[in-house]
Amino acid sequence: MNEPAKFNSVVSFLWAIADLLNGAFQKSEFQKIILPFTVLRRLDYALEATKTKVLETERTLKEKGLENRHGQLCRAAGYAFYNTSKFNYESLLHDDANLALNLRQYVMGFSPNVREIFAAFNFDDTIRDLSRVNLLYLLMERFNEKSKVDLRPASMSNHEMGYVFEHLLRKFNEALNQNPGEHFTPRDGIRLMVDLVLMLDAALAGNEAVTRTVNDCGCGTGGILSITKDHILQINPLAKVFLYGQELNPQTGPSPARTCSFWSRRARTRRTSSSPFASGSPEEITRSILRTLPVCSLAKRSSAW
Repeated sequence: MNEPAKFNSVVSFLWAIADLLNGAFQKSEFQKIILPFTVLRRLDYALEATKTKVLETERTLKEKGLENRHGQLCRAAGYAFYNTSKFNYESLLHDDANLALNLRQYVMGFSPNVREIFAAFNFDDTIRDLSRVNLLYLLMERFNEKSKVDLRPASMSNHEMGYVFEHLLRKFNEALNQNPGEHFTPRDGIRLMVDLVLMLDAALAGNEAVTRTVNDCGCGTGGILSITKDHILQINPLAKVFLYGQELNPQTGPSPARTCSFWSRRARTRRTSSSPFASGSPEEITRSILRTLPVCSLAKRSSAW
């Protein structure tokens, strides 16, 4: 597959950051460090424009004594996630002496759905280990080189970020000879499948605000979910699209959360499971216009089969 120059250069730069870890960490640990920082930088970029609004909303709601602030904070952020910490990625680097402490506070300022992602990466342990070998500041500084790695949503689309994440997984697994092809579904194949399904949906082609649900029981990095949603909205911009995704591997799961659930408040939270019914009830899933199932070796583990 020909790799677009844009995301190929980003992947190469992120891969090169791992060179900082040589000698201090085993190669098998590299992806557990690089991947969560890639997610962190992407999410921070996304929240830049609405950071002040979110902090003001948080302060106002607290003064009113409201405990359930999640929905209003999401609306203020413009996404299905937010961060109420006084820090952002840039400001963390202004105090290198307290970087580990401030970074932990910053991560805790995210909404619960984001904190779940970093918990899956054991990110607190990563912060500790990087601090112990004096690499935390150096690594975060490299991720802040905007001229070389611009992960802002305006510069890097969700599809391109999906490619970046998949190719990072591939390169890390190739280095360890661990089944690199498992993490990638060719986009041309996905588009063909989606087109074949949607061309039979006569109601979708109308002008009404129809509702469609997409479920991927082995969503990996979320390519099927994001492409299906985009194709539906191209056909009918008024459509309401609900996405269900789940993934057995907790370290590939953050990508679909980022590319699908986090960019739309209509999406459903991703769960780590191989069961086809774990992301919602069977009744919910049977209304899906498209449902993909885990590969057989994983499906056999689920009693739902």
